[in-house]
Amino acid sequence: MEILEAYDLVGTLRGAAALANCDHKTVAHYVQEREKAGGDWRRKGRPCPRTDAHNEKIAELVDRSRGKVRADKVHERLVAMGYRGSERTTRRAVARAKAAWRAGNRRALRPWVPEPGLWMQWDYGTGPVIDGRTTSLFCAWLAWSRYRVVLPLLDRTLPSVVMALDRALRAFGGAPTYALTDNEKTVTTDHVCGIAVRNPEIVAASRHYGLTVASCVPADPESKGGSEATVKIAKADLVPTDHNLRAGYAGFAELEAACEAFCERVNAREHRVTGRVPAAMVREEQERLHPLPAPPHTLCFGQTRKVSRESTISLGRAIYSVPHELAGERVWARATDEQLIVVHADGPAGPREVARHPLTTPGSPRIADEHYPPRPPGALGRRPRAGGAEEVAFLAIGPGASKWLTAAAAAGARRLRRKMAEAVDLAKMHGAGEVDAALEAAADVKRFDDGDLASILAHREGAEVIEFPRRGAEAATLQGSTAAWEGFGR
Repeated sequence: MEILEAYDLVGTLRGAAALANCDHKTVAHYVQEREKAGGDWRRKGRPCPRTDAHNEKIAELVDRSRGKVRADKVHERLVAMGYRGSERTTRRAVARAKAAWRAGNRRALRPWVPEPGLWMQWDYGTGPVIDGRTTSLFCAWLAWSRYRVVLPLLDRTLPSVVMALDRALRAFGGAPTYALTDNEKTVTTDHVCGIAVRNPEIVAASRHYGLTVASCVPADPESKGGSEATVKIAKADLVPTDHNLRAGYAGFAELEAACEAFCERVNAREHRVTGRVPAAMVREEQERLHPLPAPPHTLCFGQTRKVSRESTISLGRAIYSVPHELAGERVWARATDEQLIVVHADGPAGPREVARHPLTTPGSPRIADEHYPPRPPGALGRRPRAGGAEEVAFLAIGPGASKWLTAAAAAGARRLRRKMAEAVDLAKMHGAGEVDAALEAAADVKRFDDGDLASILAHREGAEVIEFPRRGAEAATLQGSTAAWEGFGR
């Protein structure tokens, strides 16, 4: 039948032979037989008297297993019933029985013709491992325009799902009528008589956005095909493998940036099915989407807190840090068994997780360094800064000038401004590089007196630099005391 179907498709013997992977003479033979039979043609198999007596039993075993029974297991049963044929003969009989069973139980699939503004789907894929933690990819798409949104998540809890759903709807520009997804516990808590029982919290979130959440039939390709294809494409590009040669991610922010770049790329290229760019089609579909409420659904995000001037919040009298950009803003905090999760939901892009800390106790604050800008230099880390033309000219000599000034000021050297002017004059005569090296050498050996810089510079000309002996402070001396000289000369 495959040969005849190929012949009907191309209309030539050799073309059909190439499609059916056989010789063109074989194609001619079956075409002639079909013409002789007047069109009602089918290949007649050879009779097999050894299996004829057991055909009903073979059909029963195939039907009981729903077409999945192995031929060797059927052969064992038939041998126990007195069958004397070979296993090869049994295999052929089982293959014919399976083909007949599939012909009578084959499901007729109908293509889905979506309507704009009516359906969206979302599903999850296993994301890359970041800091020893496996992430998840929230993949959503509009069925008509094929516009996709991929968001990384640290977990699949209900607050994270609602946060991702809000961000996806705002990326779509509105809410469709229905949202189709899988039967996870965040959506479906149970099945009673084949009817999915919805999670009341996801129902409240869907009502807030004006859409109805529906779940797929388990193991159903018709309802799950679109979302699973989106997940497969996103994982192939975003999860590091040997096939895409993508390096690992340094942090969660880098994964978010990669997801945004992926969405921009796939939404800007022509889709294979529609032949149009999804980014252009979604603008047409937005006219049929429901407008979104300005505030997001925050009921499941936890308790509200105001960020202090120190970029911290308090929950259970324990202190946790948040990014310093949120000082004075309102955030939501919730505690799980092991972690505290902070969400900011007042931004234009929708709710976003901004901090995640291990739980702590009062008196032991959790402060993350990445939540704050670089610290200003303290009392021991100050660096010279030019405040006038003379200071600019001195510091322009090089890093050795900064090192010399810092060391000289710490040692309490006198008349620093006059010595800095002398260094500038020496740099004009001998070059900034030589004077900079001399200043660095003077700082290393603690020589800050008058004439020390010129002496070091003169020693460096034509000679190798040697390390000068360190001078001890006048308070440190080997003289025990001068009391013995007190009466000298009297």
